[in-house]
Amino acid sequence: MTGVPAIIVLGPSGLETARRAQAALPGAELHGFAKRVREVDVTFDNTAEHLGALFLAGRPIIALTAAGIVIRCLARHLGDKTQEPPVIALAEDGSHAVPLLGGHHGANRMAEELAAALGGTAAITTAGELALGFAFDDPPEGWHMEPGGDVKKVTAALLAGEAVALDDPSRLADWLRNGSAQFSSDGPCKVAVSVRAESTADITLRPQILALGVGCERGTMAEEASALISQTLVGAGLSPLAVACMASVDLKMDEPALRAVARQTGLPLRFFEAARLEQETPRLANPSDVVFRAVGCHGVAEAAALACTGTDGELIVSKQKSARATCAVARASAILQPESLGRGLGRLTIVGIGPGDAGWRTPAVSAALLRASDVVGYGLYLDLAAPLTVGKKRHEFALGEEERRVRTALDLAAEGRDVALVSSGDAGIFGMAALAYELLEREAAPAWRSIEINVEPGISALQAAAARAGAPLGHDFCAISLSDLMTPWPVIEKRLEAAASADFVVALYNPASKKRRQGLARAVEIFAAARPADCPVIVARNLGRAGEHVNIVALSDFDPDMIDMLTLVMIGGNQTRAIESGDGRRVYTPRGYGAQAKQQAKQQAT
Repeated sequence: MTGVPAIIVLGPSGLETARRAQAALPGAELHGFAKRVREVDVTFDNTAEHLGALFLAGRPIIALTAAGIVIRCLARHLGDKTQEPPVIALAEDGSHAVPLLGGHHGANRMAEELAAALGGTAAITTAGELALGFAFDDPPEGWHMEPGGDVKKVTAALLAGEAVALDDPSRLADWLRNGSAQFSSDGPCKVAVSVRAESTADITLRPQILALGVGCERGTMAEEASALISQTLVGAGLSPLAVACMASVDLKMDEPALRAVARQTGLPLRFFEAARLEQETPRLANPSDVVFRAVGCHGVAEAAALACTGTDGELIVSKQKSARATCAVARASAILQPESLGRGLGRLTIVGIGPGDAGWRTPAVSAALLRASDVVGYGLYLDLAAPLTVGKKRHEFALGEEERRVRTALDLAAEGRDVALVSSGDAGIFGMAALAYELLEREAAPAWRSIEINVEPGISALQAAAARAGAPLGHDFCAISLSDLMTPWPVIEKRLEAAASADFVVALYNPASKKRRQGLARAVEIFAAARPADCPVIVARNLGRAGEHVNIVALSDFDPDMIDMLTLVMIGGNQTRAIESGDGRRVYTPRGYGAQAKQQAKQQAT
């Protein structure tokens, strides 16, 4: 299952069950039909369109309505069943959870979780799973099915009582034997459990029992490390699907090549201290005094692989070398759990949650919040993202404590945690992202250097204000903060004058506070000298939140005394227009196409 689950409520009678379902699925959002349900995370006006959009985005859907309604809403979107997200019809009283689509993509498991939490019944209808107790194409964690397996053929044979051979010499696949399926030693159909790439079985299951140990010189190119890993697996005849993780010495936690390969392969990256790797020296095939003098252990690739697989693991591919990298493979006797091995790479994701409304939050931001172990931010911002942070460690700070927030986030990530630093709007626009990189450069703390840092964008206040007002950003624009806490006022005033003279549409962030009022008044003076009196000004407050208010006034009527820190002010350019539409007053800035067309027509006429 991928994406944030959406629990669909069409009326108030289903709201209590929906909330209980949300508690059973941490991170799930409540989506309510706007005309009947308001106390939810997201509202919608058209059920069919909303369900279709969620389905196409790969979002799991739990709909508290009749199964027929869901089917009719999604029918035109059905095509490739291998790409279907989970879709469940849930009775309003919680008595039945019916997986309609994506049964083997998490819907069956989700239905069972809901039934257990709500005291109901999961109506599992997929024949194989119902009769056998498992599904080949939805194996437990730590297993993969080789693509192209003939699931239909083998499942049908088992259901018919025909002979199906199970080739599992190490007896790793207990989940197959614990069901009702009866396997044979031989038969026309065959299921193989193997780490070997070559397989003639109808279905080949890959147990993740292999660990890749990797070492490299400082500054090694990712392409070299990736090529060596691929050559090593191919040369040994091993399937990449059987690899559980990559591992190395902790001195390489900040090595870009290892991070790049981990992202490329999707493998967890784990690290061990040199002292721990040195304990593996008696089992190394190629101990090296040179390596010991360099990093404090007699081997990196072989030792890291063995450290992952435990005392009963075995080295099955000794150290392979390229010009600047090494690689080795060890095999464990049981499914590996990467999160319990060594130390993970700390991750800090700086997220922008937009104005606060869940509908304006990107799926990437939601995924980062769901994944995080810790969330850091201003209390209001954390509250706005609360549905996605249930059960996570919350580190709340007051306004004005921006540097403390960032330091805490960096320190937590340096401990190996997965941290989300939360900004409103876009984290890279007057948000926390720049401060994080500034501290990283200014202090150069070794522990911080090992952190993987990502920025996930959000809907900025200027985008939200522009969308509500029409299209004022149709041509060149800029954003200027009027807060002089970080920037001296003379610098701000110089930028205001430059923007006014260059005829930019200007979004004014942090326009005024209780103590800081003069800056906005001066900004109005500057723009009044360069704009017509009827130049449109957009005053947008509490965008995407309760109490949202967007007003459009002429520059000559703009009152700076009505502005506070929850407001964004956008001043149009000389070409910006205010028009009346069926939806009320709207603002737009033409891109110049009209003038260009007139000029072309004039040239053609002459």
